Amino acid sequence: MPILSKYSNEQVESIVDELIAVLSKHNAPVDLSLMCLGNTLTHIIKEHVPESKQADLTSNFAAALRQSVK
Repeated sequence: MPILSKYSNEQVESIVDELIAVLSKHNAPVDLSLMCLGNTLTHIIKEHVPESKQADLTSNFAAALRQSVK
């Protein structure tokens, strides 16, 4: 997540909590949870990001993800 965001921490945390609750409700193990979240990301990118910007967005997202788990 960027250092400065146009979204409040409370808004982000609320949505993340709901996503985690759904995965927990289905007793989704880590691999299934990651598959579902990955499919969701793919859907969002393909449906809402212009094709010309998808490669840059996914590269930046992957870099941010790598940095967040260090």
